[in-house]
Amino acid sequence: MKRREFLEKSVSVTIPALIGGYSVKAFTTESPLVQALIENGTSTNHVLVIIQLSGGNDGLNMVVPIDTYNLYNAARNNIAIPENRILRLNGYANTGLHPSMTGMQRLYNENKLKIVQAVGYPQPNFSHFRATDIWMSASNSNQEVYTGWAGRYLNYEYPNFPTGFPNTSMPDPIAIQIGSTATLTTQGPSVNMAMSITSATSFYQLINGTSDPVPATKAGKELSYIRNVAKQTQQYGATISGAAARVTAQNPYPSNNSLADQLKIVARLIKGGLKTRVYMVSFGGFDTHSLQTTVADTAVGNHATLLGKVSDAVTAFQDDLIFLGIEDRVVGMTYSEFGRRIKSNSSVGTDHGAAAPMFVFGKPVDGGVLGNNPTIQPVATVNDNVPMQYDFRSIYATLLEKWFCLPKTTVQGLFPPNVNGQLQDLALIKNGTCVGSAQNNSGNSLITNYPNPFTDKTTIEFSTEGGHTLIQIIDNSGRLLVNLLEKDYPAATKQSIVFDASHLPNGVYYARFQNGATQQVRPMLKVR
Repeated sequence: MKRREFLEKSVSVTIPALIGGYSVKAFTTESPLVQALIENGTSTNHVLVIIQLSGGNDGLNMVVPIDTYNLYNAARNNIAIPENRILRLNGYANTGLHPSMTGMQRLYNENKLKIVQAVGYPQPNFSHFRATDIWMSASNSNQEVYTGWAGRYLNYEYPNFPTGFPNTSMPDPIAIQIGSTATLTTQGPSVNMAMSITSATSFYQLINGTSDPVPATKAGKELSYIRNVAKQTQQYGATISGAAARVTAQNPYPSNNSLADQLKIVARLIKGGLKTRVYMVSFGGFDTHSLQTTVADTAVGNHATLLGKVSDAVTAFQDDLIFLGIEDRVVGMTYSEFGRRIKSNSSVGTDHGAAAPMFVFGKPVDGGVLGNNPTIQPVATVNDNVPMQYDFRSIYATLLEKWFCLPKTTVQGLFPPNVNGQLQDLALIKNGTCVGSAQNNSGNSLITNYPNPFTDKTTIEFSTEGGHTLIQIIDNSGRLLVNLLEKDYPAATKQSIVFDASHLPNGVYYARFQNGATQQVRPMLKVR
């Protein structure tokens, strides 16, 4: 195969650039999406940073109940944080933080941290893999959804991706994930919407144009050739290098802290001018079944080290955002796939549980504590779980509406059936954040559907300016299934029609809207 032919064919698959022993992937997979002219993007420069705490974080030792401390101590007397070591919060006496989280305490006292108590979902799953899928897809626990909540949002903003990307209006990666391979969170209906950088080392070797040496063998020559091809197919490499080069100084970050290393890169790329809206980083080790604390001092140990690194990294990140002058543009959140049981085990640890607190942080955040301390029974058993107070999808929905400034109806269409009626509008972001943004102007969204994903039927809403109006249903291969609507309207109006897909297999379908010279495509996901 000729080199040029190889390159032309290679853009239709994900090719990892092997740098420093890690892979850096730009998800540019070609797919048979509908070729349509779509300009759907919401006008905002806001950025969301998602921090995944992998393993199932023990929320009761991170956000410690003070008003029910006796019950908390009785339930886990071999790991409970001493009451006199709990970090107090200004103006809120009922709850405190783990003593290793002095940085998060400072952010709270500066009104830059919202603590959301007991976040979970009905019928929790205690498998790491399945629970992670549920959090990433925002699905119901008894439902499999193969797209991520952030991926669906990004697909709404950039519905033709990857066709025609990068382009003049969006020359940068739509989402960037650092610290692991691509996850379900950023998976769109057809392709993953994120570029994945597997380590901080990979990032610096990418922007410096360096890589590990290859052996002086035939295999080494082949490896060198593959690396060169991969670099040439890396569409966003030059963009990222250019953004990084524009930032020559940053505020200090703690050493020997992989989360801090990742967040430092995020801050640098935001300041460097990338239009990327979603960054995802990860930090593991929270599966603390044993030796969560030391026997001699329950305020130190493995969990304390993890929480301290999270606190130090987030605080350094916030200080760097101030130093770089971009603090107003960034909001972050932490999550873990589940919490831990109320009662500790005999191995000085905790077992897989249900709900746990989440942190939402940043200058635009409406700080404080949302919710009450978890209910703890006088005699806790090994089966007792923290009951859910807030559905995690309400966190997502609020951020989409109040931070990314999407219309509420659009946000509702991004979640699975039977969820939308349960979504709450939470006090996470300061009022007025989206004033003057596209939140109050849904004119760019000419076609939506609700629910999305759906099971059998979904209602398609559309705005026509009058005249000939057409809605076509197209499958994932680009095949026209039906002209769902073809009608002349006398004047501008908002209409709706039901799409019955009960006879169709599960998968992605597209509603193509055409009105005069205007056309838009709406992806719709049918699930079980």
